[in-house]
Amino acid sequence: MQRKNTILKRGGFALIAAIGFIVVIATIMTLALANTARTSKQTVDLYLYEQAQVYAKSAVELILLEISKNEICSVTQESFILDEIYDVNYSVVYIIDEATKNSHASCGDDNTIVVQTPQNGSARIDIAIAVAQDKATNTEPIRVFRRTIQKL
Repeated sequence: MQRKNTILKRGGFALIAAIGFIVVIATIMTLALANTARTSKQTVDLYLYEQAQVYAKSAVELILLEISKNEICSVTQESFILDEIYDVNYSVVYIIDEATKNSHASCGDDNTIVVQTPQNGSARIDIAIAVAQDKATNTEPIRVFRRTIQKL
């Protein structure tokens, strides 16, 4: 009587099944690692973007303080750096009446808009905040623009 060797048949199938299982697990782990890397990059980009929006609001207050310390029409445009990461550029256009424009020597045609109704004056402030690419670790350019009109 001849004996059938069933152990070898199962051993070959088990080896193929184990290799298939390892390939499936490796694929799942690769996808999980790629998703984790993408999520952490998006988190950093979102944080930098939200921080830039908050700094844009704060920069308005800082510019209004600078305007109140100086003569009207003297603050027009400038740039500065916040937290060594954010480059802030702003420009100010004054909305004033003709009498106010004539009474201040620093009011030129390029930084004023003359209106007919007498008022204390307003300022249109344009702010651009960008994340410096050499200072931050992100790869996406992050830039926030804010335009506001403030009473003087």
